[in-house]
Amino acid sequence: MQPKDYDDFVMILGATAELLAPTRPLSNIAIGMWWNVMKPYDLPAVRQAFDRHMHNPDSGQFMPKPADILKMMTGSTQDSALAAWSKVDKAVRQVGTWESVAFDDALIHRVLEDMGGWTMLGMKTDHDWPFVAKEFENRYRGYRIRNETPEYPPVLIGLAQAQNAQENRESQAPVLIGDATTAARVMQGGTAQPRLGFERASAGDVALLAAPEQRAA
Repeated sequence: MQPKDYDDFVMILGATAELLAPTRPLSNIAIGMWWNVMKPYDLPAVRQAFDRHMHNPDSGQFMPKPADILKMMTGSTQDSALAAWSKVDKAVRQVGTWESVAFDDALIHRVLEDMGGWTMLGMKTDHDWPFVAKEFENRYRGYRIRNETPEYPPVLIGLAQAQNAQENRESQAPVLIGDATTAARVMQGGTAQPRLGFERASAGDVALLAAPEQRAA
C-alpha cells in the first residue's frame, strides 16, 4: 500500500474492530503496528483478506490479529512451501536438470541456490528425495516466516548451459516453469552477482597483518 491508502486502510480496520471488538477501541499505536505489517500488500488484497476473515465460520466472530490477515492473503507458510516444492518436483521429473529453468516464484530460486543449485537435484536418489523435500520446505518456510525478499539468481543453470559455458558455446533459453509471464519477471528481477564474495589478500594486506608481530618481536 501507498501512503495515500492509509486512511482507507484505517477505515477497514476500524470497521472490523467496531463489529468484532466494540469494547476494545484501537489505540494509535496498535493502528500504526497494523499499518507497518500490512503496508507491503496492495489495498484490494488487504480488503479482501479482511472480508474472508469475516466470512470464516470458525474464527470470523473474533477480531483478527495481523497474522490472521496475512494467512488469509498468502496461506500458511506450510501450504506455500508444499506448493512450491510441488512445482520443483514436477519440473525435475518433466523437464530435468539438464535444462536451465526459471520458476514463477523467486523464492524457489533462492532456496535451491542455498541448497546447492538446480543441478544438485539431479544427483539425488529416490532414497534422498524425501529428505531433499523436507530441507526445501524448511528453508522456504523460514524465508516466508521472516517475510524476507532475498536476492536470487535470475535463472537456475542446468547441466547443458554449464557445459556450454565451459566450451564457449551458446545455450538455449531457459524453460519457464509455472506462469510464463511471472517467470519472465522473476528472471528480470534476479541478480547474477555472487552473494558471498571471495578475494585473495594482497601483499600489502599480508604486510599489515604481519606488522604487529614484527613490532612485538
